[in-house]
Amino acid sequence: MFTKAVNFNHVNILSLFEKNSHAKFVDLGCDDGLLTKRFAESIHTKQIFGVDLNDARIRKAKQRGVQVVKFDLNGKFLFSNNSIDVVSANQVIEHIHDSDKFLREIYRILKPNGYAVISTENASSWCNIGASLFGWQIFSLTNFSDLRAGIGNPYAIHRGDDQTIKTWKHVRIYNIRGLKEYFESAGFRVEKILGAGYFPLPTYFGRLDVTHSHFITYKIRKVKT
Repeated sequence: MFTKAVNFNHVNILSLFEKNSHAKFVDLGCDDGLLTKRFAESIHTKQIFGVDLNDARIRKAKQRGVQVVKFDLNGKFLFSNNSIDVVSANQVIEHIHDSDKFLREIYRILKPNGYAVISTENASSWCNIGASLFGWQIFSLTNFSDLRAGIGNPYAIHRGDDQTIKTWKHVRIYNIRGLKEYFESAGFRVEKILGAGYFPLPTYFGRLDVTHSHFITYKIRKVKT
């Protein structure tokens, strides 16, 4: 069921891209480049850039034709002002310590009227609300320690793992209204919000009730300056 929700979330992300063969596209947290290539194909662009820290994943992304730039997304992005048409960040913002700077940097590198598609988990999903009612750590915030994964929730996906990969740790989880206001505070116009995952019901219910879907995806545009 979780895999179906992830796949449906990818469908949501793909639906928000605009076709533009001249677009310069950057995928923040590109991992092995597999999804990056899918996103770029949806945009119809061959100007594909990625950012990651994991050397093994970077090598795979490069083999797939992604131009990878290695740097920490908590710091300054190694792209020029007003140089990027499209930014994607799928399941990234929840890992960022300095999210204020993260949003400022996305705004800085986007061209006027450029846009970003940002997806993350939702603190108000029914499964997270249910976990809270039992006094458990919410599903979206069980991997926060180097000591062990899946802490505080007996049904956490990585429960029992000895440790979690540093770049996989979640720092904070957002609610739908909070993230909308956060983007607006950073100077973006929120154009669309889509949901996926609705545990324990079928994943497409997340499209009908975005407020309580497990994944929330935003299309945000840099207001012209």
